[in-house]
Amino acid sequence: MVIIIKDNNYLIPIDLDNPLDLINVDLLDLIDQKIQIIKSLKPLSDELKQKIFNEFLEEYVYNTNAIENSPLTLEQTKLVLNNDEILDNIDYEFYLDAIGNKQAFLYMNELLNDNLEIDLKTIKHLHYFVLQSNKMNAGIFRKLPVSILNASHQPVQPYLIEPKLEQLLEQYFNSSDHIIKKIAKFHLEFESIHPFIDGNGRTGRLLINYQLIKNGYYPIDIKFVNRDLYYQAFDDYHKKNDLTTMTNLIANYELLRLNFYIRILKENSL
Repeated sequence: MVIIIKDNNYLIPIDLDNPLDLINVDLLDLIDQKIQIIKSLKPLSDELKQKIFNEFLEEYVYNTNAIENSPLTLEQTKLVLNNDEILDNIDYEFYLDAIGNKQAFLYMNELLNDNLEIDLKTIKHLHYFVLQSNKMNAGIFRKLPVSILNASHQPVQPYLIEPKLEQLLEQYFNSSDHIIKKIAKFHLEFESIHPFIDGNGRTGRLLINYQLIKNGYYPIDIKFVNRDLYYQAFDDYHKKNDLTTMTNLIANYELLRLNFYIRILKENSL
């Protein structure tokens, strides 16, 4: 279950349907029902859309970097993003990580506005912005083998990166599964390939949102507080070939976002 922060406490989100009511509910069907509800409601003003987007982007950048052990707090992240402020006692690397992930998200929106599908070029370009703290390796597939300590799966050899990604993209586009399942499988496999020296997680989570938005859904923000569950999803996949944990994680976050929008849309239609 996804949790949110309220008054510094972690709680089951009040926006989400009663969890007990969801026990026998197909989350993916419920998501599609919520999408139809949103389509039936009066759209938000451009001003409110921008406000919601800005707030989402701040939290997204904070969480995606925090998952990768950035020490920046949410408030510090906001200062960096909104004021281009270099903070005392914070390594410049983490400043660049915040700025870079904001730029990557904005660039992603430009690509989506042009209705472009994901390909190897797109993945490299997004990574280039993500890894502004390491420009030597930004946007470049790794040329060295890597290993992940205590991991149940090890990344592929460098010469296999491009063919494995091409294969993954082909499987993604040809799959008839629900888009949430397709995205979950893509993310698990992308991170398993580990195509870059660094920035794989942040790039992968950006690609989740690219795929969601491209298919008419809303971007999600996987919270730092759910990092253990997020990592558990990879273990479940590699050890048991089970993508349920990742699928449900993404589905719950999408439901959380959809319920947020439904509430805002209804409030603004009064």
